Amino acid sequence: MSHDHDDRPQLTAAQAAAVLNPPAGRNGGDLVVESLQGLGATTVFGLPGQHALGMFDALRRSSLRYVGLRVENNAGFAADAYGRITGEVAPLLLSTGPGALTSLAALQEAAAASAPVLAISSQIPTAGLGGGRHGYLHELRDQQASVRDIVKSVHTVRSASQIPSAVAAAWESALTAPHGPVWVEIPQDVLLAETTLPVVSAMDATPRELYPRPELTIAAAHLLSNAERPVIIAGGGVVRSDASGKLRALAERIDAPVVTTFGGKGAFPWEHPLSLRSWLEDRHTTDFLEDADVLLVVGSGLGELSSNYHTFRPRGRVIQIEADAGKLESNHPALGIHSDAREALADLLEAVERREDPGAAERVRTVLEKVRVRIEAQELTLEQQVLAAVREALPDTAPSFWDMTILAYWAWSAFDARRPNTMHSAQGAGGLGYGFPAAIGAAAADPTKPVLAVSGDGGAMYSIAELATARQYDLPLTWLIVDDGGYGILREYMTGAFGEATATELSRPDFVALAESFGVPAVRTTPESLAADLGKALAAPGPSVVVLPALLRMFEPTHL
Repeated sequence: MSHDHDDRPQLTAAQAAAVLNPPAGRNGGDLVVESLQGLGATTVFGLPGQHALGMFDALRRSSLRYVGLRVENNAGFAADAYGRITGEVAPLLLSTGPGALTSLAALQEAAAASAPVLAISSQIPTAGLGGGRHGYLHELRDQQASVRDIVKSVHTVRSASQIPSAVAAAWESALTAPHGPVWVEIPQDVLLAETTLPVVSAMDATPRELYPRPELTIAAAHLLSNAERPVIIAGGGVVRSDASGKLRALAERIDAPVVTTFGGKGAFPWEHPLSLRSWLEDRHTTDFLEDADVLLVVGSGLGELSSNYHTFRPRGRVIQIEADAGKLESNHPALGIHSDAREALADLLEAVERREDPGAAERVRTVLEKVRVRIEAQELTLEQQVLAAVREALPDTAPSFWDMTILAYWAWSAFDARRPNTMHSAQGAGGLGYGFPAAIGAAAADPTKPVLAVSGDGGAMYSIAELATARQYDLPLTWLIVDDGGYGILREYMTGAFGEATATELSRPDFVALAESFGVPAVRTTPESLAADLGKALAAPGPSVVVLPALLRMFEPTHL
């Protein structure tokens, strides 16, 4: 792109003097934080380390707010949640080697859930790059190789002048649909070297929009307008692109029932007459979806959970709208539309013809009643009571973050999220330890609302150190720990498969006393008093812990 003379930035004399005479004492780390500020970042997460000290030292010369966690993986989960809640890039500052590697499980979850996390890692000095065995502390032969399979893009810096461009390119990559984690790495000596480069000003890293091709929109609209039994599956892409309003408008225009995936919780109103809710791990729902003559899948790859463990076999035409091109038709033949969900739904709304089906709501009621009867027959009153208590205590606008625990598996199917982008879990990658550090990230994003984290006792032990973080920053979050003395879901899986469980039983601390030792108020509750205790904790300022000793069971699966 060429610039004529009139395009050049017009600087005042004072601005020109500032550019030509930048402040002394700046280093490569300053270029990192100035680049982040120039791109609009306000909050960064991370954990310092020897090779990253130049970057962390520069934070005190910036206006960026730093939220430091105690474990890099937890810092990654916090950044993931910040990205999900705000839709903005969440910078994650890391050290080399062990620090970088410890973040990888969190980055895998960010990749699976399309959370825009910008990981900026230090590296050993430039002289050590290239795979030689020089014996530097934290040295890896190829640190990038450890992250390439996880992140969207990798950006390597070898000189100070490359820093702003690398950070901007990574920022744009993280925010281009589908969102995801990206990686920048900068050698220690580049971060520490003094720089006389001008202070980085505002930068443009606007992601390109992903629009559907018009001929595909016309074809999809024709199929939906003329369908006899259209159904919609709404995935996480609907939530991320803020398209729930357009989804509802389309469903009502063509009278199509809607089921939301576990990642798409809240994308469609739970109590709407066309809402099939989220009972995807149920054969009655699977049968209903298979019977659709046209199935519109928006923002989902129809992976393991969304397909009832790959038992789903659609008999009708499938239309799949997906921002991740690699997921188009990855599980089922479809009219694949590579597009952001919001843009595609907007175009479909203009193109479809109104279609009325007075029987659609009745068919939805029939399916939900079959599901209810199936669950009721299993005598799982305690589980439903606990989930109902959480729903009663949690304000509608308060976000919740669920670890991989039995109560979360119930919530995937049976919890009314009530608002888009309020219920999140680690169901993308499925790692333990997500709930509490993610809640820290959400509370940092919006400290005006209480945040709920839900963990089992096994998952809670991954994150205990972050009680210190929650206390240090005085964040408004409540941690519900369901204590059943082990890895509850693995206990069920192993007992079901082998007749008995191995390596699932855990010695655990007194969680109430442990929380109080961090200066965090805690209470032990019962299923009967859970709603009141949880409500009180959520209403109180600062962090709190509620411990529920309970042995919960899963409902019987239908895919086996």
